[in-house]
Amino acid sequence: MNVKGVECQIVARELGTILCEKHMDMVFELPDRTFLGGNETALTLREIIHRLERVYCGSIGVEYMHVYDIDSLQFIRERIEKPGAFDKTNEEKRLIMRRLTKAVFLEKYFATKWPAEKRFGLEGGESMIVMLEEIVDSSSRLGVESIVIAMQHRGRLNMLVNVCRKQLTDIFAQFKPMEPKEPGSGDIKYHLGTYIHRFIRQTNKYIKVSMSANPSHLEVVSPVVVGKARAEQHWKGDSNGDKVMAIIIHGDAAFAGQGVVYETAHLSNLPSFTTHGSIHIVCNNQIGYTTDPRFARSSPYCSDVAKCVDAPVLHVNADDAEAVAHVARVAIEYRCKFKKDVVLDLVCYRRFGHSEEDEPMFTQPFMYKKIRTMETVDKIYGAKLKAEGIINDADIKQWEKEYMDTLNKHFELAKKITKLSIMDWIDTPWTGFFEATDPNKVQETGISDATISTISQHFCKLPESSFEIHKGIVRILANREKMVKEGIADWAMGEALAYGSLLRDKIHIRLTGEDVERGTMAHRHHVYHHQGVDGATYRVLDTLYPDQARYSLHNSSLSEFGILGFEVGYSYSSPYLLTIWEAQYGDFADTAQPVFDTFIANGESKWVCQSGLVVQLPHGIDGAGPEHSSARIERYLQQADDDEDNIPDLDDKDMVLKQLRAANWIVCNLTTPANYFHMIRRQIALPFRKPVILMTPKVGLKHPYYRSKFEDFRIGTSFQRAIRESGPASKKPEGVKKLIFCSGKVAITISELVKEKKLEDKIAMCRIEQLYPFPYDIVLKEYCRYENAKVFFCQEEHKNQGPWPFVKVRLENLFGKKIGCISRPSSSASATGIKWVHAKELKELKEKIVML
Repeated sequence: MNVKGVECQIVARELGTILCEKHMDMVFELPDRTFLGGNETALTLREIIHRLERVYCGSIGVEYMHVYDIDSLQFIRERIEKPGAFDKTNEEKRLIMRRLTKAVFLEKYFATKWPAEKRFGLEGGESMIVMLEEIVDSSSRLGVESIVIAMQHRGRLNMLVNVCRKQLTDIFAQFKPMEPKEPGSGDIKYHLGTYIHRFIRQTNKYIKVSMSANPSHLEVVSPVVVGKARAEQHWKGDSNGDKVMAIIIHGDAAFAGQGVVYETAHLSNLPSFTTHGSIHIVCNNQIGYTTDPRFARSSPYCSDVAKCVDAPVLHVNADDAEAVAHVARVAIEYRCKFKKDVVLDLVCYRRFGHSEEDEPMFTQPFMYKKIRTMETVDKIYGAKLKAEGIINDADIKQWEKEYMDTLNKHFELAKKITKLSIMDWIDTPWTGFFEATDPNKVQETGISDATISTISQHFCKLPESSFEIHKGIVRILANREKMVKEGIADWAMGEALAYGSLLRDKIHIRLTGEDVERGTMAHRHHVYHHQGVDGATYRVLDTLYPDQARYSLHNSSLSEFGILGFEVGYSYSSPYLLTIWEAQYGDFADTAQPVFDTFIANGESKWVCQSGLVVQLPHGIDGAGPEHSSARIERYLQQADDDEDNIPDLDDKDMVLKQLRAANWIVCNLTTPANYFHMIRRQIALPFRKPVILMTPKVGLKHPYYRSKFEDFRIGTSFQRAIRESGPASKKPEGVKKLIFCSGKVAITISELVKEKKLEDKIAMCRIEQLYPFPYDIVLKEYCRYENAKVFFCQEEHKNQGPWPFVKVRLENLFGKKIGCISRPSSSASATGIKWVHAKELKELKEKIVML
């Protein structure tokens, strides 16, 4: 369409053939659903086009017509279409200018003082500070008390200083090599987190702002922060997200390319995972590392994934500081009113390469020729305000001098810091916990007979007669009741006793995963579904005690990366909770590997960040094929920060606690409900918090071998790191020919075989329940008891997998001699999917077990 007086190429295809210059001054009645007219109900076509261009063809581009809710849509339309919507007061404009000055001059200062240091500066996107400051100010006005921020590394140091108000002295000190005060690996400066209670002058209120520590796997922190926000909402009793919210800052290439972005965003409206709206900010450099957008995504905008979750997207030109402030205010008001996700796409650029020492001209010569001609955003905005007569050169020079004086003062102070303190960078302090806890004492994990009786009987009880439950549940409850009368617990009962007793002790429990309410293998049944009323449920453990803690048991979406990240974040919120994530099958955790690698295994080492998270991975080679067999225990053992050549002092009475304190996580493969019970309760009983990677049974959930007497749960009993032989072989140790150490479900096979072949006095078995930290003391006692026996380690996994690669060196170093391995042969797959091959492997394994 080429019409004189119309700047847009196309106004509307339908009207393009009808309307032309002669219609420009005709008056048209405005529809109800537009705010273009303000108080006017009719405008000339010329004015309508002019206003549409100003709103939709300027520095702000808004995508919101995909939003289902009409009220949400109208809310945004009003705030962008209404005449005067973009106007700012002179005071607001001066404030924006001061914030730009700080953002730009901090980056210049870094570049001057440390030109050779990587810092992933914000040059080209400095107005992001204006965006965040506007969000913080407005959220405080709207009643938000706490903001949890996730952020990639570009611009992070600037954010830490200008938004999170981290002391400049601490930031500057990070640039010099210093010996750390605390043990641990620490982390690079642009990965560290912080928290502060900020006073907002505009509202006279305090607001807590925390930046979560995160790794270079750019988006792993996204679900973690959402989980932290959800947990904080729980502790504050904030059931509607009025007081706590999350801000997640992304890069453009990562937002489009990383699947965990979708895994996080799609949690936004799930009842058990929602944080009632997060603000997503895309720092859009219009490039990845060196990859152009046309090779990095298939859709027009990097933010297009947001449309899947009904989130409006506000694109803004980062060089228009007032537009940036405006969309920030619209976004925070939208989130606080509608409690939904909203995306801000800050379209900026990267003035230098991927890092300051990178040469972008290698790959983007034309883009960077253009960038080199561009003024910084403070100069652009300063010129605009001077033209408007709002500021003058003296104002600008004064603000610049004030900030430079501050920077120089803190630079001098940083010289006096001689030791690096990782503790200064904690983003979620557990105030009072460590001070009130005896570091050398583990609380009692056993429980009284009265508690055992209360919980076990409740767990067998049918709901009231009007609640129609499945006949299979009735049978399960009858069997449970029978076991209770016999004083025996199966795995489900051991679990119920653990959770129920912690709930009684006011410990909040959160258990999530794809099928946790019932349990993948249908053993748990903590939620009954009414067979005659859709959606009606009875939550068994919610009504144990009148004043118990909350039991948040929730089936999750079919996501591992996103959900595990969420639960990691949840576990960081407090030491007075137990967070459990259960995989549908253990090897499904493979898709969440970055969470294990960058948060769970080393969060404490890098960021002094403790977590009592329990990861439950169903494990066992039962003939179910390669993707339903192995939880890959070898991976978690390989990541144990342990030196196999360093055997602890076995005479030290505090050895067990010292081992646990030094460990980066705990890896267990348990064979009794009582041991599971004590392990779970030990998570809270310890004077610190450690993650647990737990291989849970599949067959064992209902196998008679996996049973415990109620007396094993009583006060005075505790977790068994290894279970020694207690049968005939232990009575006559000198006659034992073979001592087999093992871990997990293979114990059933060994036990059944030994009985079947009548070798109970010839073969002794020791089950290693806690593989890491390794129970050297118990293992050595068992070895010394059977002097004439040949020593083997037996596992059902293939020889190149399972615990063997880990335990082999430890056992051989401890015993001072080689030991044998009984296992399946090495394999690239974790298990066969062919029944005949499985049967053949099992037969050969059994033959090796009983071979004397």
